[in-house]
Amino acid sequence: MRIFLIAVSIYFAFQQAAFAHVGAGVLGGFTSGVAHPILGPDHLIAMFAVGVWGAFLKGKAVWVLPVVFPLVMAIGGVFGILGINIPAIEIGIALSSIVIGAFIALAVKLPLWATGLIVGIFAIFHGYAHGAELPTAANPLAYAVGFVLATGFLHLLGIGFGYMVRWPAGRMVIRTSGVAIALAGVFFFVGLT
Repeated sequence: MRIFLIAVSIYFAFQQAAFAHVGAGVLGGFTSGVAHPILGPDHLIAMFAVGVWGAFLKGKAVWVLPVVFPLVMAIGGVFGILGINIPAIEIGIALSSIVIGAFIALAVKLPLWATGLIVGIFAIFHGYAHGAELPTAANPLAYAVGFVLATGFLHLLGIGFGYMVRWPAGRMVIRTSGVAIALAGVFFFVGLT
C-alpha cells in the first residue's frame, strides 16, 4: 500500500508537466516517462528479457541484473544528455533483444560478473537513447522518474514470468520466449536498414 501511495504522490506531483508536448522531441513529464518503455516495443522487450534472464539464471542474478540495468542506464542517459558520441545506439538496442533472447533460448549460463557486464553494456545504449531526448522534455526529472519506475516494473514482470523455469514445462516456455525475444530483436534490427 505504501508503494502505491508513493507512486500516486509522485504522479500528482509531476502531473502538470505530464501532458506537455515539445515539438518533435519527447513528451515531457512523469506520464510520458512511464509510457515510453511500455509503449516502445524495443525497450519493452529488452527490459522484460532482462528480468526473464535473471530468473532463468536463478540465484543472485534474479536481482543483480534488474538492478544493474537501470543503474547503468542512468550512466548512459548522462552520456546522452552531455552529447558524448556513442555510435550505433539503435543497433545496440536491437542487439540487446537478440543476444539476451538467444542466451535464454540456448540456456546459456555465464558467471554473474559476465551477465552483469552484458546487461550493463546494453543498458548504456538504452539509457543513451533517452538521455539524448531528455533535455527537450518539458520536465526532464519527472520523465526520468517515470521511465525508471516503468523499467523496474518491466523487469519485475520478466522475473515473474521467468519463475516458470522451476517446472519442466515452464523451462520450455521460457526457452521458447527467448526465441521470440531474439526474433523481435532481429525484426528491430532489420527495421533499421
